[in-house]
Amino acid sequence: MEEDEQNLITPIINASYPGTLAALSLAILQVTGLSGQQTPFSLKIVLLLGATAFLLSAFSIFFYSIYSTKKWLWTITAMSFIAGLMGSTVSVVLLFVI
Repeated sequence: MEEDEQNLITPIINASYPGTLAALSLAILQVTGLSGQQTPFSLKIVLLLGATAFLLSAFSIFFYSIYSTKKWLWTITAMSFIAGLMGSTVSVVLLFVI
């Protein structure tokens, strides 16, 4: 019974890591919008693209955990996670510059 529970919980745990990063990107977008200043459009776009990339990574790793024979899901996971990290890095630079 314990092994069956582990097989059901593992995909959810794997998807929660990039999902948390997506939520953090959206929280930054919300906080910068409430600061009283007009948030630059470029910062909004970069944060939204980063959050979208992290969400795509979360969905891909979830389904890869279920269907581990689909290697293209792992490729999508890795590429979208790297794109999300790049978006986060660019947004931090934009926050410092602006």
